[in-house]
Amino acid sequence: MAHATFTADDAVELAVIERSGFIESRHLGSAVVLAGDGSVVTELGDIRTPVLARSTLKPFQALASMQAGVPLRGTQVALACASHTGSLDHMDVVEGMLHAAGLGEADLGCPAEWPADENARAWLVRSGQGRRKLAYNCSGKHAAFLWACVENGWDRRSYLEPNHPLQQRVRTTIEEYAEEPIAHLGIDGCGAPVAALSLRGLAHAYSRLAKSPGNDAANARAATIATSMLDYPWAVQGHDKENTIVMEELGILAKVGAEGLLVLATPQGATAAVKVLDGNVRATTLVGLTMLAAADAVDVPEVARVLERVVDPVLGGGRQVGRIRLGRAVSALLD
Repeated sequence: MAHATFTADDAVELAVIERSGFIESRHLGSAVVLAGDGSVVTELGDIRTPVLARSTLKPFQALASMQAGVPLRGTQVALACASHTGSLDHMDVVEGMLHAAGLGEADLGCPAEWPADENARAWLVRSGQGRRKLAYNCSGKHAAFLWACVENGWDRRSYLEPNHPLQQRVRTTIEEYAEEPIAHLGIDGCGAPVAALSLRGLAHAYSRLAKSPGNDAANARAATIATSMLDYPWAVQGHDKENTIVMEELGILAKVGAEGLLVLATPQGATAAVKVLDGNVRATTLVGLTMLAAADAVDVPEVARVLERVVDPVLGGGRQVGRIRLGRAVSALLD
């Protein structure tokens, strides 16, 4: 029998899409909020059945690379954690990481892709370069992986294999911070191994990470990761993108993952982890921030201001005719 995440029967209605007064779509999923001490504050749906954690794992993959001796600094740290838009600035930082390791773009194991950033895409078209590995949203993570191989004399060609020494360290790091065993190991879109964890375990990992700065007992490299993500939020996703805006405006960690995942964590360790079952991320920030606000972990007026910027309106003929609304399970938390 194939491994699988939770079913619709075990999910709740997190958000709905309203168009012209008609509920057009419903997003089912599960979500959890943890307090700073790791206890469960809010539990919606199934938070114990594993989900493939996708790019929400990047800070822990970066941590494994740094603990393997990679001397990342500043924007390099943020890029190692990034699901970036492939802007020229993003590509420049990643190229610098590779250069520092004595490597080049051809060494990257991620696919070549057009950047999501329009200016960078136009530049690649004008210059006749086409798709670039540097533009792939995971290129920073891969550059850090390769740098770790150089620092340790590990084979670079097999760095994405699950049994590679670096990937074994990644698994150990994820399990240490989640405080639960990885339930399943798959292959992510970029070709790297991806772990399945429960939403509770994923939230717990981020809670520990977010509390690392200022904690003398915490891992210093974990503290560097949390600090760098907040210091260089543009590098983690891109200017005017949801995660970047949340980090800039609210000072909390925000990391999206493919197939409907989002984790948010305050410096005090209050954490929300959201999984939308149909894989769409458009409602995740609305749901996650609302749940943190309902738990008194973030300021309600500030959250409202941020949501105005990051939640797209439902349009018809170029004008707003609807909106993404909280589902019953989430709106009930505000009563």
